[in-house]
Amino acid sequence: KKKNNKSIKYSAHTYKPRQKQRCHRPSTLTHNTISTYISSKKIIMLRATSSLLLKRATPLVFNKTAPIVAARRTFASIEENKKAFDAWQKSCYAEIDYTIPESATVFEAVQRFAAYKIGCLVTTDADGNLSGIVTERDYVTKIAPNKLKSKETLITDIYTPADKLVTATPHDSIGECMNKILSKDVRHLPLLGDDGKSIVGMISVKDLVKVELEEKQKMIDTLKNFALGKGGHFIED
Repeated sequence: KKKNNKSIKYSAHTYKPRQKQRCHRPSTLTHNTISTYISSKKIIMLRATSSLLLKRATPLVFNKTAPIVAARRTFASIEENKKAFDAWQKSCYAEIDYTIPESATVFEAVQRFAAYKIGCLVTTDADGNLSGIVTERDYVTKIAPNKLKSKETLITDIYTPADKLVTATPHDSIGECMNKILSKDVRHLPLLGDDGKSIVGMISVKDLVKVELEEKQKMIDTLKNFALGKGGHFIED
């Protein structure tokens, strides 16, 4: 055996000792130089682990066609549930005759205002279709300032014609009716049928507020029972 500085000789083979690789680290690390300090084996392991996780991960898929077996717990808004027809059923106009012929005098309309304790009447033409509305505001703003006589003045002289009316349908939501009343500064909404001419009802702002207050009270009671553990509000889809 003969020993050199670089190798050790054996009978027929020459063995060279493996030199250790030195890594010269800079004094400060940056985002670009950090990757140079990671060995190739660690990079391979990280890539293998990430690919394995991606293969095992299953995306969350919702089946829209699957039938709903159990009831869903939810809270629906008042505007979605209640319609103008619900307010009409609770209105005082549902119990009286709120129409008057357009050929009648203002004095006859005032008599009905006082008898029924209301502030609006629907005027109809000879065919019974909606022709306009007359309100107590019309009387105050058009009869008294102009010193007209109610017994000699026709309703058509002070009423609001049908082409200028703000109307609704029984299928409109409470929210839609409230938006119409607030945006147009009116207090009553005649309800028209599917033909758009026949009058089927009348609602006032008081009727809409009444329905909203009742529904909000129900919502408060439901939330209170839910918080106390007495159960929630269930709706079948």
